[in-house]
Amino acid sequence: MQKVIGLITCNYSAKATGPLTEYRPISSMPFLGRYRLVDFALSNLVNAGARTVGMIMPYNYRSIIDHVESGKDWGLDRKNGGLFILPGSAFGTSRTGARFLLRDLVHNKVFFTRSNADYVILSSANFVYNMDLNDLYNAHVESGADITVLTASAPRVNDDVVGFNVDGGRVNGVHNGVNFGDTAFLDCFIISRQLLLDMFDWYAPTDYLDLFEAMAGDFGRVNVQTYNYDGYVAPIFNKKEYFTANMDFLDPKVSEEVFPADRFVKTKAHDTPPAKFEIGSRVQNSRISSGCRIYGRVCDSILGRGVIVEAGATVRNSIIMQGCIVKSGARVENAIVDRGNTVPAGTELRGTPDDVLIKEKSRD
Repeated sequence: MQKVIGLITCNYSAKATGPLTEYRPISSMPFLGRYRLVDFALSNLVNAGARTVGMIMPYNYRSIIDHVESGKDWGLDRKNGGLFILPGSAFGTSRTGARFLLRDLVHNKVFFTRSNADYVILSSANFVYNMDLNDLYNAHVESGADITVLTASAPRVNDDVVGFNVDGGRVNGVHNGVNFGDTAFLDCFIISRQLLLDMFDWYAPTDYLDLFEAMAGDFGRVNVQTYNYDGYVAPIFNKKEYFTANMDFLDPKVSEEVFPADRFVKTKAHDTPPAKFEIGSRVQNSRISSGCRIYGRVCDSILGRGVIVEAGATVRNSIIMQGCIVKSGARVENAIVDRGNTVPAGTELRGTPDDVLIKEKSRD
């Protein structure tokens, strides 16, 4: 992996997360109370040994910069290599599903030309999984393929995930949307740096397309192989997937798989005290982040840092993000409460398991 540089593309939008992404990109969405979605892509690269990583920013990049800063928490504040914050193209953000927009890649050509790495691993930030990318690298080198894409068998219908037509492990077509059992693209692939630079010239007239859309007619001459990943994967494209993925981690088996002791998911350090459970509080099957103070009841829920649940308040099957206060007598059920909100005393915020209620981020 010393011959590999990484690139994470964040200049795209999720289609249906609603108010959750009104002021932030999908890549900086809070996850499990203490993480951001970009942490998984960034940690996968760093844990595999990548020491040079670029991140292509969207126009609303403030929350990403605030989170990653210089890359210190991932060991990327380095003299040689390190974290490179790269601009997204002026018209780069796409709502059509493009995560590897050619325009964004070409716009940052200098990132690739100034490197002497042999390969580039590119990833988006809206899939949750923890994988040793050395396995992808080794499979690519051994196969002699031009590109190796990370894939999984689709567990359900998903209109937002890109699918591949595959024959004997080789890709011969691409389509938007997958059905059960299709070969689903996990928005991660490895390619030689020189071939990527060549593609900038090949597809210059179609730089408004996603790289794989531009390649659609060239799978005969470009050898694209698949590498199947059979571990836990959660795509995050809408509020239901976001909610479900968070709740999956209340299952200890999922947590143990995605957070193994030998491969940490790293995130920004916060100097906050441990959570405090006051006398009379009751907490069941929940993930409570540092800095929380619990006086009331919390069940089957995820609480971000610094959340206060007052005496007589109840939180059930919900996600409460950082800095929120649930006042005495309030009830929150089947809901996502974004950062900085105060749920007034006696108030009820209730959605349903099929239609989760969202309380948008406080702008005060």
